[in-house]
Amino acid sequence: MGKRKASGNANNPNHDLCDFLLELADYERNVSKNVYKYNAYRKAAETLNTLTERVKSGEEAKKLPGIGVKIAKKIDEFLQTGKLQKLENIKKDENNVAISLLARVSGIGPAKAKELVDVGIKTLEDLKKHQDKLTHHQKLGLKYFDDFEKKIPRAEIAQIEKILKTAIKKLNNSYLVTICGSYRRGKEESGDIDVLVTHPNYTSKTKNEKKKAVSLKTIVECLEEKQLITDTISLGSTKFMGVCRLSEDKSKPYRRLDIRLTFYDHYYCAVLYFTGSDLFNKNVRAHALEKKYTLNEYALKRLTVEGCPGEPEKITCEEDVFKILDLPYKDPKDRNM
Repeated sequence: MGKRKASGNANNPNHDLCDFLLELADYERNVSKNVYKYNAYRKAAETLNTLTERVKSGEEAKKLPGIGVKIAKKIDEFLQTGKLQKLENIKKDENNVAISLLARVSGIGPAKAKELVDVGIKTLEDLKKHQDKLTHHQKLGLKYFDDFEKKIPRAEIAQIEKILKTAIKKLNNSYLVTICGSYRRGKEESGDIDVLVTHPNYTSKTKNEKKKAVSLKTIVECLEEKQLITDTISLGSTKFMGVCRLSEDKSKPYRRLDIRLTFYDHYYCAVLYFTGSDLFNKNVRAHALEKKYTLNEYALKRLTVEGCPGEPEKITCEEDVFKILDLPYKDPKDRNM
């Protein structure tokens, strides 16, 4: 749920290739508004990020999923010259650079970034002088910009996970809590912390009175008391967006934290979806359609003869989804595609 999918870490043998692809992806999203190219560059970076060996040529890269002729040529150019002319040209335009920079602030999208640049706000320092133009979310994004840019080590998320689970289960031991995203896929670093929470009494068919007994607001207040949550960006009945930090260590950066309260009968489809990767999810959804099913973050449903989604299948664990779709189960660590 972060602003930008990063290339992992410097131990990745292709991290520089991933970085230039992500820079191109940022440009396509924030300046050109070309979602197709944005997705293409991002998927190519995700593919390279999973490799344990250095890519030697564009020809070699072209054999990998998500890398076509045009991206392979760019990889060749970068490997041979150490730079990419297209990126060099992009960086010569100060407005392009400014839009890409401002769009990295949490809460500022491409349209808002362009709007700011059009009135002469081109740096973070400029932005600090014009906070009257920012929403509450954007002000927090600016305040914690440097911290949000830093990757979160796995060990730190494990500490946060322990605090989260202990505190939430103290409210009610039946709560289920899962940290999804790259952390669940076994990555050593993550961009943010994405938490799913549910309770067996909280289902899509539960009457409203009973649903009120399960409260995201109560969970957030509990985590504020534990001094884990430091700021709230937004809090609805099912989604919290905010900021957290390990309170016992003031040297630790502030981190982006999202918590979703999900219906119990939707939980494992949500866990599958929010674990990712994006490419893995896309492949599973495509396979589901081939098997005459539709899959999303809420449910797995068989398609009727007319092609409409039917009743949801009963899903009691992730494995059920794989089994119904006749797919071999993949551990989260094997979903980094």
